[in-house]
Amino acid sequence: MSKRSRSIRNRIFALALPVAAILVTPSSAQAGPLASAENCAPEELSQPFLPWADSDQYTLAPDGGFEEGGSTWSLEDGAAVVSGNETFYVRDASDTRSLKLPAASSAQSDVLCVGIEHPTIRLFVRNTGSAFSALKVKVHFEDARGNAHSLPIGLVTADSDWEPTRPIAIRVNNLVDPGDYTPVAFEFTPVGFGGNWRIDDFYIDPYRRS
Repeated sequence: MSKRSRSIRNRIFALALPVAAILVTPSSAQAGPLASAENCAPEELSQPFLPWADSDQYTLAPDGGFEEGGSTWSLEDGAAVVSGNETFYVRDASDTRSLKLPAASSAQSDVLCVGIEHPTIRLFVRNTGSAFSALKVKVHFEDARGNAHSLPIGLVTADSDWEPTRPIAIRVNNLVDPGDYTPVAFEFTPVGFGGNWRIDDFYIDPYRRS
């Protein structure tokens, strides 16, 4: 089976918790721990997922390729930047690193900004551990009063070969007014039994498209 075929097998299961169940005001959060977001400027755009029939333009999340060593990420319980890049080298042919996520570990991204025009995130994954493990993706955000919330947005499954996830809906981007934005952070945690995950080249729709 080709790597392209394996990537099609990759699945993301949207979780049932609706965003509407969280009592938040549709406005930018400015008071809490996420409100210090500095990554809201337009970023360099590319089409890293074009070989997988996704022509959308994306921008790399802060140190989303882990070439800076994950210094802006919060890494817990064995999560670590290690040698070995995703095998498609979509960001740069000279890249050499990815993020290792063993069972019971977690990693949270630096703060970045999303708005109505940020529907999805997408990244590369592999799991060389048990098939009974999945990668849980959560978004951390704040309401207009600075109250912190977290929302599961998907479960990713993968095998031992690097492959792109399908687009994962951010969902909380719909809580802000058009033209506005809100700071968020993303958390990745292996769940289930015996997983041994890697992630790399974590992309998000850009703050602006022009």
